[in-house]
Amino acid sequence: MIKRKIQTELAQLANEYPIITITGPRQSGKTTLTQMQFPNHNYVNLEEPETRQLAEKDAKEFLKRYPAPVIIDEIQRLPILLSYIQVESDRTKTKGAFILTGSHQPELRAQVTQSLAGRTAILQLLPLSIDELTEAGVKQDRDEYIFKGFMPKLYDEELDVTRFYRNYYTTYVERDARQLVNIRNFAAFEVFVKLLAGRVGQLVNLSSIANDVGVSTGTISEWLSVLEASYIIFRLPPYFDNFNRRQIKSPKLYFTEVGLAAYLLELENPGMVARDPLIGGLFENLVVVEALKSRYNAGKDANLYFFRDSNNMEIDLLLSANRTLYPMEIKAGRTWSNDFSKALDKFHKLNPKSGEGTVVYSGDVEQGIDDNKLINFTNTAKAMNRK
Repeated sequence: MIKRKIQTELAQLANEYPIITITGPRQSGKTTLTQMQFPNHNYVNLEEPETRQLAEKDAKEFLKRYPAPVIIDEIQRLPILLSYIQVESDRTKTKGAFILTGSHQPELRAQVTQSLAGRTAILQLLPLSIDELTEAGVKQDRDEYIFKGFMPKLYDEELDVTRFYRNYYTTYVERDARQLVNIRNFAAFEVFVKLLAGRVGQLVNLSSIANDVGVSTGTISEWLSVLEASYIIFRLPPYFDNFNRRQIKSPKLYFTEVGLAAYLLELENPGMVARDPLIGGLFENLVVVEALKSRYNAGKDANLYFFRDSNNMEIDLLLSANRTLYPMEIKAGRTWSNDFSKALDKFHKLNPKSGEGTVVYSGDVEQGIDDNKLINFTNTAKAMNRK
């Protein structure tokens, strides 16, 4: 069982708040994490129809049958229960009494903050990080990380990667889509999802996607929201400031699990990754999500952006920390090239107050280069720890 980085933050919050809410993609390890961290808590899963029916018909009896301290899995299945948890929490005033998990956002987050305002801390758990795998003794090559991805079950059990993601897509992606919105044309929806995999790291263009899929821009917007609510994709926002008025305002799109994107692109083994024309976008997806995991695992807001202006001057990733912008360029190549840091140098001139720049690539040489530094992608998390 792989130790999760977020456990330190989870333990601290459990000593400060009566309720902890953990959200994240399905199969990202929320249940395993909570049971590992709180082995003496009762456990109940609202995915079970009989259990959910009891909680829906008689919430007080449900909480009596599963008294605090308790882990309640898939709380998004019955949001009405949150009001009863609030009352019970106020009555007992016990820290870490209720550990809630859920796999939908932002609806769940809105319901939690409304019903449990001031009583709960919220954490987001994404799939395994490279740091977590490394500490568990698992080291892989760039292409293996992209192909296999980071779902805990793939590392806990000997599963076929392609078969896992095929079942994951059918079992969770399609089911969540049905729960969140009435999708009548699933053939078009599947085309849409595969199309997104081919656009990782690109600007979201609703009109272009709608034309390719053959549906309206309104439908595409709704479908994007469904996938984002289920943690399948996320949109990286552009950074806005007054040092450049010609900035692009559309977000960029990434998959929360790069292995799912690789599956949707029909990559059947790690050897196909390097030969794929989308290797650059997949590698960028890998690094951006590693940065996001590092921030969430430390209990911090993402504060991650990208920058692009109308002249196509782009910075792949910006970290905003301590009122300073730290630019990062992401390159899939294994050999250093002077071109890798050109955008960083331009950004420093555009914004002289920006912090040290970083080039993240696939090579092994790590060193300082002028005002920037060069690191291997496996050390992305370290670049996020800005004091």
